[in-house]
Amino acid sequence: MAERGAHALALPDDWPAHPDPILALNRMGSFDWDLDTGLLSMDAQTHRIFDLTPEEYDGRPESLGRRVPAAEGRRLDAMVSRALREGRENYGTYMRLRRRDGTLCWIHTQGYIRRDAAGRPHRIIGIIRDATEELDDIAGRQERVTRAAARREQTNVVQATTAALAHAHSVQDVIDVVKDSHGLALLGSTSLVLGLVEAGRLRLVAEGPEGSSVPGTRVTRIDEPYPMSEAVRTLSPCFIESPEDFAERYPILWPHITGLRITSAAYLPLIAQGRPIGGMGLLYSGRHGFTQEERNLLVALGSSIAQSLQRAMLYEQEKDLAQGLQQAMLPRTIPSVPSAD
Repeated sequence: MAERGAHALALPDDWPAHPDPILALNRMGSFDWDLDTGLLSMDAQTHRIFDLTPEEYDGRPESLGRRVPAAEGRRLDAMVSRALREGRENYGTYMRLRRRDGTLCWIHTQGYIRRDAAGRPHRIIGIIRDATEELDDIAGRQERVTRAAARREQTNVVQATTAALAHAHSVQDVIDVVKDSHGLALLGSTSLVLGLVEAGRLRLVAEGPEGSSVPGTRVTRIDEPYPMSEAVRTLSPCFIESPEDFAERYPILWPHITGLRITSAAYLPLIAQGRPIGGMGLLYSGRHGFTQEERNLLVALGSSIAQSLQRAMLYEQEKDLAQGLQQAMLPRTIPSVPSAD
């Protein structure tokens, strides 16, 4: 029994592993820099990280210049010099390398400084590892955090806009809420257009900032080849992902808005009770494309604006009707009453 237990716990022949395969398996290389002679020895993994063959490297740090961008080289030299001057034992930093094909990657280098009995530095032993995936993961997480914060901010804007629309009684009240420049900025758009359907045409009733509309488009037919007309005609939002997409899909409109530096746009139909009552366009500068969450958010905003517009239209119709009835019920002339003067 004891023999079987001892056999089961027997260690492999190559245990403990030599440091070289441990470093290589973790994409780490090592270097040994003799400061007296200036020679810097690199192991095979470090050669691979620098994308150099042993024949291309002569043992001198200057030979790595073809892989280290000049700015990164100066920064590393300053860091090592400061560590040597200040009597520190080690240093470490992230830096970029330029691969053979010209692409840039990230590495992390860390060195331990050896000194003689008098405290004079004479040797640096260190490791280098490929940090590209690590930093890409960090950048990806930061991007996701940034996007989540932007989504929360946009959601708050939509909620605030919806709350403001609840207090809008007239069509002009709704237009004023939609044109609010603060809300536009938080939504990320740089320009806005709003049109209402009237007798088969779209009449522009709001724009922001002032003067950003295209001449000749204040009144357009719904069957014309414009993005807002298409959104109203098809009852579907029209998302334009890039300048190239805009130019290809709407060649008539695009030359007139190139000065606005638009990079993407969202045109939303304003639908109430199953019929279009208008359309809204949000134009963006400096951003490309829309995530599904952003699309859903904008569609919800369009729906809220459409409901508010319809409510305001009905309110104004009822108000006009009441005023008309009052006028009709009043006598044409007020009879004179004796001794009333």
